Amino acid sequence: MPTRILPAVGDPDAARALATLLGQLPDTEPAPPVPDSTQLVDTLARLAAESLDALPEVVLVHERIGPVPALDLVREVALRFPAVGVVLITADSGPGLLSAAMDSGARGLVSLPLGYEELAGRVQAAAQWSAGFRRHLGGGAAELVAGPGGTVVTVSGAKGGVGTTLTAVQLALAARAAGRTVALVDLDLQNGDLASYLDVQFRRSAADLAAITDLSPRVLQDAVYVHETGLSLLLAPAEGERGEEVTDRAARQIVSALRGRHEVVVVDCGSRLDSANAAAVEMADTALLVTTPDVIAVRAARRTVRMWERLQVRKAETTVTLVNRHSRTTEIQPPLVQKITGTRIAAVTVPAAYKELQAVVDAGRLHELDARSTVKQALWSLAGELGLTGPPTAPAPGKQLARAGDRGSLGLRRRGGR
Repeated sequence: MPTRILPAVGDPDAARALATLLGQLPDTEPAPPVPDSTQLVDTLARLAAESLDALPEVVLVHERIGPVPALDLVREVALRFPAVGVVLITADSGPGLLSAAMDSGARGLVSLPLGYEELAGRVQAAAQWSAGFRRHLGGGAAELVAGPGGTVVTVSGAKGGVGTTLTAVQLALAARAAGRTVALVDLDLQNGDLASYLDVQFRRSAADLAAITDLSPRVLQDAVYVHETGLSLLLAPAEGERGEEVTDRAARQIVSALRGRHEVVVVDCGSRLDSANAAAVEMADTALLVTTPDVIAVRAARRTVRMWERLQVRKAETTVTLVNRHSRTTEIQPPLVQKITGTRIAAVTVPAAYKELQAVVDAGRLHELDARSTVKQALWSLAGELGLTGPPTAPAPGKQLARAGDRGSLGLRRRGGR
Protein backbone atom coordinates (compact mmCIF):
# COMPACT_ATOMS: atom_id res chain seq x y z
CA MET A 1 0.00 0.00 0.00
CA PRO A 2 1.50 3.39 -0.96
CA THR A 3 2.39 5.90 1.73
CA ARG A 4 -0.05 8.81 1.71
CA ILE A 5 1.59 12.19 2.25
CA LEU A 6 -0.11 15.51 2.95
CA PRO A 7 2.25 18.50 2.58
CA ALA A 8 1.50 21.90 4.13
CA VAL A 9 3.43 24.89 2.77
CA GLY A 10 2.36 28.49 2.31
CA ASP A 11 4.89 29.69 -0.28
CA PRO A 12 3.79 28.77 -3.86
CA ASP A 13 7.35 28.30 -5.16
CA ALA A 14 8.29 26.09 -2.21
CA ALA A 15 5.06 24.13 -2.67
CA ARG A 16 5.86 23.44 -6.34
CA ALA A 17 9.41 22.35 -5.52
CA LEU A 18 8.20 20.04 -2.76
CA ALA A 19 5.45 18.55 -4.95
CA THR A 20 7.97 17.84 -7.71
CA LEU A 21 10.30 16.01 -5.35
CA LEU A 22 7.49 14.07 -3.69
CA GLY A 23 6.36 12.91 -7.11
CA GLN A 24 9.69 11.13 -7.51
CA LEU A 25 9.42 9.10 -4.30
CA PRO A 26 8.54 5.42 -4.89
CA ASP A 27 5.44 3.84 -3.35
CA THR A 28 4.01 7.17 -2.24
CA GLU A 29 0.73 8.96 -2.86
CA PRO A 30 1.27 12.69 -2.23
CA ALA A 31 -1.78 14.90 -1.98
CA PRO A 32 -1.77 18.46 -3.36
CA PRO A 33 -0.13 20.83 -0.84
CA VAL A 34 -2.46 22.74 1.48
CA PRO A 35 -1.57 26.45 1.73
CA ASP A 36 -2.15 27.24 5.40
CA SER A 37 -2.44 25.76 8.87
CA THR A 38 -6.21 26.14 9.04
CA GLN A 39 -6.79 24.11 5.89
CA LEU A 40 -4.37 21.43 7.09
CA VAL A 41 -6.12 20.94 10.42
CA ASP A 42 -9.58 21.08 8.85
CA THR A 43 -8.56 18.53 6.20
CA LEU A 44 -7.20 16.14 8.82
CA ALA A 45 -10.32 16.61 10.96
CA ARG A 46 -12.56 15.79 8.01
CA LEU A 47 -10.56 12.68 7.16
CA ALA A 48 -10.42 11.55 10.78
CA ALA A 49 -14.18 11.86 11.03
CA GLU A 50 -14.47 9.35 8.18
CA SER A 51 -12.12 6.71 9.61
CA LEU A 52 -8.60 6.07 10.82
CA ASP A 53 -7.72 4.58 7.45
CA ALA A 54 -8.65 7.83 5.69
CA LEU A 55 -5.83 9.74 7.44
CA PRO A 56 -2.48 10.12 5.65
CA GLU A 57 0.47 8.33 7.18
CA VAL A 58 2.74 11.37 6.87
CA VAL A 59 2.19 15.13 7.13
CA LEU A 60 4.99 17.45 5.99
CA VAL A 61 4.98 20.89 7.63
CA HIS A 62 7.13 23.43 5.80
CA GLU A 63 8.57 26.32 7.76
CA ARG A 64 6.80 28.66 5.30
CA ILE A 65 3.38 27.98 6.71
CA GLY A 66 0.91 30.28 8.35
CA PRO A 67 -0.92 31.76 10.06
CA VAL A 68 0.06 29.35 12.86
CA PRO A 69 3.86 29.06 13.30
CA ALA A 70 5.33 25.78 12.08
CA LEU A 71 6.32 24.38 15.49
CA ASP A 72 2.93 25.23 16.97
CA LEU A 73 1.26 23.52 14.02
CA VAL A 74 3.42 20.42 14.48
CA ARG A 75 2.37 20.31 18.14
CA GLU A 76 -1.34 20.68 17.32
CA VAL A 77 -1.29 17.97 14.63
CA ALA A 78 0.69 15.59 16.83
CA LEU A 79 -1.70 16.17 19.76
CA ARG A 80 -4.96 15.88 17.85
CA PHE A 81 -3.98 13.23 15.28
CA PRO A 82 -1.39 11.05 17.03
CA ALA A 83 -1.54 8.28 14.40
CA VAL A 84 -0.03 10.65 11.82
CA GLY A 85 3.75 10.99 11.49
CA VAL A 86 4.68 14.67 11.27
CA VAL A 87 7.90 15.82 9.59
CA LEU A 88 9.15 19.41 9.78
CA ILE A 89 10.90 20.97 6.77
CA THR A 90 13.18 23.85 7.75
CA ALA A 91 16.36 25.69 6.84
CA ASP A 92 17.48 25.55 10.48
CA SER A 93 18.75 22.05 11.16
CA GLY A 94 20.61 22.93 14.34
CA PRO A 95 20.32 20.89 17.54
CA GLY A 96 18.16 23.54 19.23
CA LEU A 97 15.41 23.39 16.61
CA LEU A 98 15.70 19.63 16.33
CA SER A 99 15.09 19.32 20.05
CA ALA A 100 12.15 21.74 19.90
CA ALA A 101 10.65 19.85 16.95
CA MET A 102 10.93 16.53 18.77
CA ASP A 103 9.38 18.06 21.89
CA SER A 104 6.49 19.28 19.73
CA GLY A 105 5.85 15.75 18.46
CA ALA A 106 7.65 15.72 15.10
CA ARG A 107 8.87 12.34 13.88
CA GLY A 108 11.71 13.85 11.89
CA LEU A 109 13.24 16.95 10.38
CA VAL A 110 14.24 17.63 6.76
CA SER A 111 16.67 20.46 6.07
CA LEU A 112 16.45 22.99 3.25
CA PRO A 113 17.39 23.03 0.45
CA LEU A 114 15.56 19.76 -0.07
CA GLY A 115 17.49 16.66 -0.97
CA TYR A 116 15.95 13.49 -2.37
CA GLU A 117 17.72 11.02 -0.10
CA GLU A 118 17.02 12.88 3.14
CA LEU A 119 13.36 13.50 2.26
CA ALA A 120 12.84 9.87 1.26
CA GLY A 121 14.45 8.61 4.45
CA ARG A 122 12.42 10.86 6.76
CA VAL A 123 9.16 10.08 4.98
CA GLN A 124 9.82 6.36 5.18
CA ALA A 125 10.69 6.53 8.88
CA ALA A 126 7.58 8.56 9.69
CA ALA A 127 5.39 6.20 7.65
CA GLN A 128 6.80 3.15 9.43
CA TRP A 129 6.20 4.77 12.81
CA SER A 130 2.60 5.63 11.83
CA ALA A 131 1.91 2.09 10.63
CA GLY A 132 3.39 0.62 13.80
CA PHE A 133 1.34 2.96 15.98
CA ARG A 134 -1.89 1.98 14.24
CA ARG A 135 -1.13 -1.75 14.42
CA HIS A 136 -0.22 -1.53 18.09
CA LEU A 137 -3.41 0.22 19.18
CA GLY A 138 -5.71 -1.48 16.71
CA GLY A 139 -9.33 -0.45 17.30
CA GLY A 140 -8.22 1.84 20.11
CA ALA A 141 -6.32 3.95 17.60
CA ALA A 142 -9.44 4.43 15.54
CA GLU A 143 -11.25 5.65 18.61
CA LEU A 144 -8.33 7.90 19.55
CA VAL A 145 -8.25 9.75 16.25
CA ALA A 146 -11.88 9.46 15.26
CA GLY A 147 -12.40 13.20 15.51
CA PRO A 148 -10.68 16.54 15.99
CA GLY A 149 -11.19 16.63 19.75
CA GLY A 150 -13.71 18.65 21.70
CA THR A 151 -15.74 21.56 20.40
CA VAL A 152 -14.31 25.00 21.18
CA VAL A 153 -16.65 27.99 21.51
CA THR A 154 -15.30 31.46 22.23
CA VAL A 155 -17.56 34.16 23.68
CA SER A 156 -16.49 37.75 23.04
CA GLY A 157 -18.22 40.99 23.93
CA ALA A 158 -18.75 43.86 21.53
CA LYS A 159 -18.04 46.10 24.53
CA GLY A 160 -17.91 45.76 28.28
CA GLY A 161 -21.14 45.00 30.11
CA VAL A 162 -23.04 43.26 27.31
CA GLY A 163 -23.26 39.91 29.13
CA THR A 164 -20.23 38.00 27.86
CA THR A 165 -19.46 36.11 31.07
CA LEU A 166 -23.12 35.34 31.75
CA THR A 167 -23.39 33.84 28.27
CA ALA A 168 -20.19 31.80 28.61
CA VAL A 169 -21.20 30.40 32.00
CA GLN A 170 -24.69 29.38 30.92
CA LEU A 171 -23.46 27.76 27.70
CA ALA A 172 -20.99 25.72 29.74
CA LEU A 173 -23.64 24.75 32.29
CA ALA A 174 -26.06 23.70 29.55
CA ALA A 175 -23.43 21.47 27.97
CA ARG A 176 -22.55 19.97 31.35
CA ALA A 177 -26.23 19.30 32.13
CA ALA A 178 -26.43 17.39 28.85
CA GLY A 179 -23.74 15.02 30.11
CA ARG A 180 -20.78 16.52 28.24
CA THR A 181 -17.36 17.01 29.83
CA VAL A 182 -16.84 20.77 29.86
CA ALA A 183 -13.97 23.18 30.44
CA LEU A 184 -14.73 26.87 31.04
CA VAL A 185 -11.76 29.15 30.45
CA ASP A 186 -11.39 32.81 31.45
CA LEU A 187 -9.17 34.47 28.82
CA ASP A 188 -10.28 37.95 29.77
CA LEU A 189 -6.81 38.04 31.26
CA GLN A 190 -6.74 41.50 32.81
CA ASN A 191 -10.36 41.96 33.80
CA GLY A 192 -11.77 38.45 34.01
CA ASP A 193 -13.99 37.81 37.02
CA LEU A 194 -15.33 34.35 36.34
CA ALA A 195 -14.27 33.23 39.82
CA SER A 196 -16.51 35.85 41.45
CA TYR A 197 -19.51 34.86 39.36
CA LEU A 198 -19.14 31.20 40.39
CA ASP A 199 -18.10 31.71 44.04
CA VAL A 200 -14.61 30.27 43.56
CA GLN A 201 -11.40 30.97 45.46
CA PHE A 202 -8.45 29.38 43.66
CA ARG A 203 -4.92 30.69 43.22
CA ARG A 204 -3.92 28.84 40.05
CA SER A 205 -4.67 30.45 36.68
CA ALA A 206 -3.90 30.37 32.98
CA ALA A 207 -0.78 32.42 33.69
CA ASP A 208 0.69 29.47 35.60
CA LEU A 209 0.61 27.42 32.39
CA ALA A 210 2.08 30.09 30.12
CA ALA A 211 5.76 29.11 30.46
CA ILE A 212 5.22 25.34 30.39
CA THR A 213 6.09 23.79 27.04
CA ASP A 214 4.63 20.35 27.73
CA LEU A 215 1.14 20.48 29.24
CA SER A 216 0.89 16.97 30.63
CA PRO A 217 -2.45 15.82 32.11
CA ARG A 218 -0.98 16.20 35.61
CA VAL A 219 0.16 19.79 35.00
CA LEU A 220 -3.21 20.69 33.50
CA GLN A 221 -5.06 19.05 36.38
CA ASP A 222 -3.11 21.11 38.92
CA ALA A 223 -4.14 24.37 37.23
CA VAL A 224 -7.82 23.51 36.75
CA TYR A 225 -10.45 23.94 39.45
CA VAL A 226 -13.30 21.41 39.39
CA HIS A 227 -16.43 23.34 40.29
CA GLU A 228 -19.36 21.88 42.22
CA THR A 229 -21.33 21.85 38.96
CA GLY A 230 -18.74 19.56 37.37
CA LEU A 231 -17.25 22.29 35.19
CA SER A 232 -13.45 22.35 34.87
CA LEU A 233 -12.49 25.99 35.39
CA LEU A 234 -9.28 27.62 34.19
CA LEU A 235 -9.31 31.10 35.65
CA ALA A 236 -7.75 34.42 34.72
CA PRO A 237 -4.91 35.55 37.00
CA ALA A 238 -5.95 37.53 40.06
CA GLU A 239 -3.15 40.00 39.26
CA GLY A 240 -4.18 41.49 35.92
CA GLU A 241 -0.63 42.38 34.92
CA ARG A 242 0.18 38.64 34.80
CA GLY A 243 -2.13 38.35 31.83
CA GLU A 244 0.74 39.51 29.66
CA GLU A 245 2.48 36.22 30.37
CA VAL A 246 -0.14 34.35 28.35
CA THR A 247 1.02 34.74 24.75
CA ASP A 248 -0.83 33.57 21.68
CA ARG A 249 1.37 30.46 21.60
CA ALA A 250 0.54 29.67 25.22
CA ALA A 251 -3.16 30.21 24.53
CA ARG A 252 -3.05 27.81 21.59
CA GLN A 253 -1.36 25.17 23.69
CA ILE A 254 -3.78 25.63 26.59
CA VAL A 255 -6.91 25.47 24.43
CA SER A 256 -5.55 22.48 22.48
CA ALA A 257 -4.75 20.61 25.70
CA LEU A 258 -8.21 21.27 27.13
CA ARG A 259 -9.82 20.34 23.84
CA GLY A 260 -8.07 17.00 23.97
CA ARG A 261 -9.54 16.21 27.40
CA HIS A 262 -13.06 17.71 27.21
CA GLU A 263 -15.98 17.39 24.84
CA VAL A 264 -16.76 21.09 25.08
CA VAL A 265 -14.43 24.03 25.79
CA VAL A 266 -16.07 27.43 26.35
CA VAL A 267 -13.70 30.39 26.40
CA ASP A 268 -14.71 33.76 27.87
CA CYS A 269 -12.64 36.27 25.87
CA GLY A 270 -14.09 39.44 27.36
CA SER A 271 -14.31 42.57 25.22
CA ARG A 272 -10.61 43.43 24.94
CA LEU A 273 -8.60 41.91 22.10
CA ASP A 274 -5.09 40.68 22.83
CA SER A 275 -2.91 38.05 21.20
CA ALA A 276 -4.05 35.29 23.57
CA ASN A 277 -7.78 35.56 23.05
CA ALA A 278 -7.24 36.34 19.35
CA ALA A 279 -5.55 32.93 19.07
CA ALA A 280 -8.53 31.32 20.81
CA VAL A 281 -11.04 33.04 18.50
CA GLU A 282 -8.99 31.96 15.50
CA MET A 283 -8.91 28.27 16.44
CA ALA A 284 -12.50 28.08 17.73
CA ASP A 285 -15.15 25.97 16.04
CA THR A 286 -17.64 28.72 16.84
CA ALA A 287 -16.83 32.36 17.61
CA LEU A 288 -19.78 33.98 19.37
CA LEU A 289 -19.94 37.78 19.57
CA VAL A 290 -22.36 39.21 22.16
CA THR A 291 -24.01 42.60 21.69
CA THR A 292 -26.97 44.48 23.03
CA PRO A 293 -29.51 46.16 20.72
CA ASP A 294 -28.31 49.73 21.14
CA VAL A 295 -26.36 51.98 18.79
CA ILE A 296 -23.14 52.08 20.81
CA ALA A 297 -22.91 48.31 21.28
CA VAL A 298 -23.79 47.48 17.67
CA ARG A 299 -21.20 49.94 16.41
CA ALA A 300 -18.69 48.30 18.73
CA ALA A 301 -19.67 44.88 17.35
CA ARG A 302 -19.04 46.11 13.83
CA ARG A 303 -15.63 47.50 14.85
CA THR A 304 -14.75 44.17 16.47
CA VAL A 305 -15.69 42.17 13.38
CA ARG A 306 -13.78 44.54 11.09
CA MET A 307 -10.75 44.36 13.36
CA TRP A 308 -10.83 40.56 13.38
CA GLU A 309 -10.87 40.64 9.59
CA ARG A 310 -8.04 43.18 9.29
CA LEU A 311 -5.88 41.16 11.66
CA GLN A 312 -6.82 37.91 9.91
CA VAL A 313 -8.25 36.48 13.11
CA ARG A 314 -11.68 35.54 11.74
CA LYS A 315 -14.00 36.38 8.88
CA ALA A 316 -17.34 38.07 9.51
CA GLU A 317 -19.35 35.32 7.82
CA THR A 318 -17.93 32.70 10.20
CA THR A 319 -18.84 34.71 13.30
CA VAL A 320 -22.15 34.22 15.13
CA THR A 321 -23.65 37.27 16.83
CA LEU A 322 -25.96 36.95 19.83
CA VAL A 323 -28.34 39.79 20.64
CA ASN A 324 -28.66 40.06 24.43
CA ARG A 325 -31.29 42.09 26.34
CA HIS A 326 -33.55 41.98 23.33
CA SER A 327 -37.01 43.49 23.31
CA ARG A 328 -39.55 43.69 20.51
CA THR A 329 -40.01 47.37 21.25
CA THR A 330 -36.39 48.37 20.59
CA GLU A 331 -35.61 50.07 17.31
CA ILE A 332 -32.59 47.85 16.62
CA GLN A 333 -33.68 44.32 15.80
CA PRO A 334 -31.54 41.25 14.89
CA PRO A 335 -31.87 41.63 11.08
CA LEU A 336 -30.42 45.13 11.35
CA VAL A 337 -27.55 43.84 13.52
CA GLN A 338 -26.86 41.21 10.88
CA LYS A 339 -26.82 43.83 8.13
CA ILE A 340 -24.49 46.14 10.04
CA THR A 341 -22.00 43.50 11.19
CA GLY A 342 -22.10 41.10 8.24
CA THR A 343 -22.20 38.16 10.66
CA ARG A 344 -24.68 35.35 11.11
CA ILE A 345 -27.24 36.13 13.80
CA ALA A 346 -28.12 33.45 16.30
CA ALA A 347 -31.71 32.29 15.98
CA VAL A 348 -32.03 32.70 19.75
CA THR A 349 -32.26 36.15 21.33
CA VAL A 350 -31.85 36.71 25.07
CA PRO A 351 -34.60 38.81 26.66
CA ALA A 352 -34.01 41.92 28.73
CA ALA A 353 -34.80 40.49 32.17
CA TYR A 354 -32.10 41.72 34.54
CA LYS A 355 -34.31 41.28 37.60
CA GLU A 356 -34.06 37.51 37.10
CA LEU A 357 -30.29 37.77 37.35
CA GLN A 358 -29.70 40.33 40.07
CA ALA A 359 -29.86 38.03 43.09
CA VAL A 360 -27.52 35.34 41.73
CA VAL A 361 -25.10 37.89 40.28
CA ASP A 362 -24.87 39.78 43.57
CA ALA A 363 -24.39 36.51 45.46
CA GLY A 364 -21.77 35.24 43.02
CA ARG A 365 -23.87 32.14 42.37
CA LEU A 366 -24.62 32.44 38.66
CA HIS A 367 -24.87 28.65 38.44
CA GLU A 368 -27.94 28.78 40.69
CA LEU A 369 -30.03 30.81 38.26
CA ASP A 370 -33.61 29.54 38.44
CA ALA A 371 -34.61 27.11 35.71
CA ARG A 372 -37.71 29.23 35.11
CA SER A 373 -35.58 32.22 34.18
CA THR A 374 -36.29 33.35 30.62
CA VAL A 375 -32.63 34.36 30.31
CA LYS A 376 -31.45 30.89 31.28
CA GLN A 377 -33.94 29.23 28.97
CA ALA A 378 -32.78 31.38 26.05
CA LEU A 379 -29.09 30.71 26.66
CA TRP A 380 -29.62 26.99 27.08
CA SER A 381 -31.55 27.03 23.80
CA LEU A 382 -28.56 28.79 22.26
CA ALA A 383 -26.35 25.97 23.53
CA GLY A 384 -28.57 23.57 21.62
CA GLU A 385 -28.39 25.73 18.52
CA LEU A 386 -24.60 25.63 18.69
CA GLY A 387 -24.56 21.85 19.10
CA LEU A 388 -23.24 21.84 22.67
CA THR A 389 -25.99 19.79 24.29
CA GLY A 390 -26.18 16.77 22.03
CA PRO A 391 -24.02 14.49 19.89
CA PRO A 392 -22.06 16.48 17.30
CA THR A 393 -23.95 16.55 14.02
CA ALA A 394 -23.23 17.98 10.60
CA PRO A 395 -24.61 21.53 10.34
CA ALA A 396 -27.49 22.02 7.97
CA PRO A 397 -26.83 23.95 4.74
CA GLY A 398 -26.40 27.62 5.49
CA LYS A 399 -25.72 26.92 9.17
CA GLN A 400 -22.04 25.97 8.93
CA LEU A 401 -20.12 26.95 12.03
CA ALA A 402 -16.71 25.81 10.80
CA ARG A 403 -13.43 27.60 11.32
CA ALA A 404 -12.68 30.55 9.12
CA GLY A 405 -10.55 30.22 6.02
CA ASP A 406 -7.53 32.52 5.99
CA ARG A 407 -6.99 33.93 9.42
CA GLY A 408 -4.27 34.09 12.02
CA SER A 409 -3.36 35.84 15.24
CA LEU A 410 0.11 36.36 13.77
CA GLY A 411 -1.44 39.37 12.08
CA LEU A 412 -2.09 40.81 15.53
CA ARG A 413 1.54 40.53 16.50
CA ARG A 414 2.67 42.13 13.25
CA ARG A 415 0.50 45.08 14.04
CA GLY A 416 1.74 45.73 17.54
CA GLY A 417 0.29 42.93 19.67
CA ARG A 418 2.42 40.81 21.95
